[in-house]
Amino acid sequence: QVQLVESGGGSVQAGGSVRLSCAASGYTYSSSCMGWYRQAPGKEREGVAVIHTGGGSPAYAYSVKGRFTISQDSAQNTMYLQMNSLKPEDTAMYYCAADIRPRCLATSVGDVYEYNYWGQGTQVTVSS
Repeated sequence: QVQLVESGGGSVQAGGSVRLSCAASGYTYSSSCMGWYRQAPGKEREGVAVIHTGGGSPAYAYSVKGRFTISQDSAQNTMYLQMNSLKPEDTAMYYCAADIRPRCLATSVGDVYEYNYWGQGTQVTVSS
């Protein structure tokens, strides 16, 4: 059974930092496309950053480039999102997603519909 469990969200002041974690289980983690997405109230879900667990360069949304860093630890089957210089507009529910098909298609932040598994989300609130 595939599971994605996010953790690390919380409340922080503008300019602060938060690190999110996504623990994955139930599939071959080392060859999958994974990503972080977020959704604010009344808005559509948007891509933040994506990565292939087998290697390669990650991709970021323009709005977070230079502030957020996606990484992953294959030994721990865990993906991370380090968020620095947070802004109030970063406030959202953050979701971890995985495309575990043999040749995964979710390779850019816009591929939100290519993911076949999602976590339950973790809230990040940034106050000004």
